[in-house]
Amino acid sequence: MDTTIDNVDAVGVKRNRPGGFKYWVPAIVLMITVVLAFFDKISIAVLFADPEFLSDLGITGDKAKLGWLMSIFLLAYGLSSVFLSFVGDIFGPKKILLAGITSWGVLMFLMGLTSNFYLLLFYRVLLGIAEGPLLALCFSIVKQNYTPSEQARASTLFLLGTPIGAALGFPLTAIILQNYNWHATFFFMSFITLFLLVLVYFGLKGVTYVKANRKSVDHKTNFKKLLSSRPFWLLTFFNVGTLAYLWGLNSWIPTYLIEAKGFNLKQFGNLSMIPFVAMLVGEILGAFNSDRFPNRRAIQVFGGLLGAGITMFLLIYQEGIVNVLIFMSASAFLWGFNVSAIFALLANITAKEVATTAGGIFNGFGNFGSALAPVIIGYIVVYTGNINYGIMFLAGIAIVSSLFLIPLLKKY
Repeated sequence: MDTTIDNVDAVGVKRNRPGGFKYWVPAIVLMITVVLAFFDKISIAVLFADPEFLSDLGITGDKAKLGWLMSIFLLAYGLSSVFLSFVGDIFGPKKILLAGITSWGVLMFLMGLTSNFYLLLFYRVLLGIAEGPLLALCFSIVKQNYTPSEQARASTLFLLGTPIGAALGFPLTAIILQNYNWHATFFFMSFITLFLLVLVYFGLKGVTYVKANRKSVDHKTNFKKLLSSRPFWLLTFFNVGTLAYLWGLNSWIPTYLIEAKGFNLKQFGNLSMIPFVAMLVGEILGAFNSDRFPNRRAIQVFGGLLGAGITMFLLIYQEGIVNVLIFMSASAFLWGFNVSAIFALLANITAKEVATTAGGIFNGFGNFGSALAPVIIGYIVVYTGNINYGIMFLAGIAIVSSLFLIPLLKKY
């Protein structure tokens, strides 16, 4: 079958679209984009355990400063997502995406050149600004180019970039670090953005979008409705816990496994992908479950985050590599099961005319609200001398945040 009818064309008109694999190409391209963007976000966490990196930047033993390298990025990322994502509604998501990818490559190259902590911190701020609108742009493309019954699967395809990016990014960075030096990890990330530019340019040909102008939609009216929506804000606050878990995990798990659980760098490089493969499986199964039971998405995301927090707490008391990996993988799986439905749930409660704006506020507040998690964990470790308390804080954030979704369980 060569074509399929898409009943949710961005301008509300039925149209013929290529069927089969071609139909899902835009979502696959978005997934690859998120994978490579995630490399940029989390690869620096592996360097937290590299003596040469710490020495060159003059931050040996200063875990608070290490936390700021991740938190300052997330603060800028969150603000950018909230205040700059609207440009996707005005100029179109593809143009903004291409401009963003170009800036990622330049900034990663500059990071590889510096050995000054504060200059690296500044580049991390700029990277956060450049990457902030990414998930909102992806959400907008999915919402306006796939039917409601396909949106969880299409959203999950780009959200799979999170566990895939971590599963590949951590060991890849570790391999580069073992064979070269910390500067080379940044240069490699910069180099691969060239291929991403070409992929996005050709892979997103044919996607449609609604411009935020008076001819197509009263954007201001829809924006006001969005801001007054109680379900939207409950889900947004819930997302703070979802992302605090993610950024805390990706910032401190390399150090936690090496310092608290006895992994060496080689073991970490070989085994670090296992929990993220579990996260990937959780997202895939969660996507199918979400599309099969579209009226039970709130239950799915609530249970996923709650379970992820509980199993993360139990991880603290595990000894031995096998037990540690089992509990970490279970926690990651449940987080993936949660996040696979979260954007589809967002689509259920927002209008497509403000899709990028809604996605930007949702993702931006989530990242901004969770941005301090890595540095708070760093301060907890500094003042208590025990990294387990940092992981306990992370688990508690996930458990408490899951409670925000309780009022939505019956309706959504």
